[in-house]
Amino acid sequence: MTFAITQTCCSDATCVAVCPVNCIHPTPQERAFGSTEMLYIDPKSCIDCGACADACPVDAIFPVDSLSTAQKEYARINAEYFEGQEPQPADDGPNFHSWGEPAFDRSLPSDFAPIRVAVVGTGPAGMYAAEDLLLHTNAEVTLVDRLPVAGGLVRYGVAPDHPATKKVGDTFGRFHSHPRVRMHLGLEVGRDITAEELAAHHDAVVYAVGASTDRRLGIPGEELPGCISATAFVAWYNAHPEVAPDAIDLSAERVVVVGNGNVALDVARILVADPDMLAGTDIADHALTALRAASVREVVLLGRRGPQDAAYTRSELLALRHLDGVELVVDDHDPRTGASIDAAAPRDKAAVLQGVTRDRVDFSLPPAPGRRIVFRFHSAAAEVLGEERVRAVRVTTDSGDQEVVAGMLLRAVGYRGVPVAGLPFDEVTGTVPHEAGRVTGRPGTYVVGWIKRGPSGGIGANRTCAAETIGTLLADAVAGSLPTPTAPPKAFHRLARRRNRQVVDARGLAAIERAELTRGRRTGRPRVKLATVPELLAAAKGGRWALSR
Repeated sequence: MTFAITQTCCSDATCVAVCPVNCIHPTPQERAFGSTEMLYIDPKSCIDCGACADACPVDAIFPVDSLSTAQKEYARINAEYFEGQEPQPADDGPNFHSWGEPAFDRSLPSDFAPIRVAVVGTGPAGMYAAEDLLLHTNAEVTLVDRLPVAGGLVRYGVAPDHPATKKVGDTFGRFHSHPRVRMHLGLEVGRDITAEELAAHHDAVVYAVGASTDRRLGIPGEELPGCISATAFVAWYNAHPEVAPDAIDLSAERVVVVGNGNVALDVARILVADPDMLAGTDIADHALTALRAASVREVVLLGRRGPQDAAYTRSELLALRHLDGVELVVDDHDPRTGASIDAAAPRDKAAVLQGVTRDRVDFSLPPAPGRRIVFRFHSAAAEVLGEERVRAVRVTTDSGDQEVVAGMLLRAVGYRGVPVAGLPFDEVTGTVPHEAGRVTGRPGTYVVGWIKRGPSGGIGANRTCAAETIGTLLADAVAGSLPTPTAPPKAFHRLARRRNRQVVDARGLAAIERAELTRGRRTGRPRVKLATVPELLAAAKGGRWALSR
């Protein structure tokens, strides 16, 4: 029996580090790492020890003979990755794969003095950076987040029907109460404190603020009601406190989603999924209520290029094929689409659409009965039509324009970073200029995650990204080039409390966790999220009403 990695792989390579026979690839030392959709286990080399499954932070690794029906194809996917890549035998020892030479990228002196580091942002990038510091140095870490609850993208970006992916939050959560961590949630740099004040109280500051807005389509009619960003929609169904419960109108029968990435698949799947299935997740209460009453029956995914060039991963597309009660349809308006699917090799993502119904859909008519997702490739949104709200979308193709009658348009064409108060900013890339994580012209200031590299890579990609940034920070510390804090260690806590009396600490965060889990147990759900800032603050203070609602 061997193990296989499945859909929820986060690619943070924790499994690689514990594998005793080097059977998981690509490793962080290999060129393909970061460019493959997931990691893979070589069935010829796996010795069935289970170390990788124990270490996996997102429960993505299972014995092949225990895979569910929807997961069985991952045994084949793992094996296919190694076809034609026969390993070279090791010169000595029992391993099937040769090991590389040991590398020691960091070397800290034995008398390395404790440093104070602030990490702004408690999403995956920030927490991987904090984890690196806490596990490998004696640094004291201050966690700062503008929201009164930790989690970032894990809490507010992962789809509720992907609970295994959210489990990486448990890994991060163990550092929230670390003895060398001080937590200040609900404290915003640029509003409550300045970047200069934060720097004055720490040896170094690491900004992990992500990419909090979306890219625009730049087409006429984009400002019409009913045309919204996938970013806002994802935040809405994940109970983000900055998106109102009544912000989304689901009265349309047909929704157009512009984009072919994983976020586009997420929003399409949530729109047509069975609400009873979603009722067993941590989806926002208001979103579940709205989806139960929704009129949406058809979601049209618009892709400018063909199925072979779609940005979504094969694993996310495979998941759609197992969505109960939802039909997948490929719009056959362009002959290139079917030709690409038919010609796709087994490992190509376009091959997943082989066997999917093809039809020339008449989008001037109401959606067909039932619930379905329609893939329309080689099509670009050119204009949003309507007067008081979205009525249709004009789509441009090689054969001419066509109107797709729809009452809602979701743009899912990528995230974008926003300027960070007190830091330089590149408007073209939506990132902070840096050198290996060191902010240009700002000694002691660093970036990690999407604000550093742009909105690319999943959760696990932030681990490698954080390792580079923290490596740069520590090299600067050893070289003596970090600015010396001008304030004593405990002064920042007093400053934060003076500026914002509602700051949540680790104890308050634990109270929020208890409140949400208690509400969940009462309704048979993993948790029921508190969806507003007042609710979160009341729970942090132990407010009984937060537990009783």
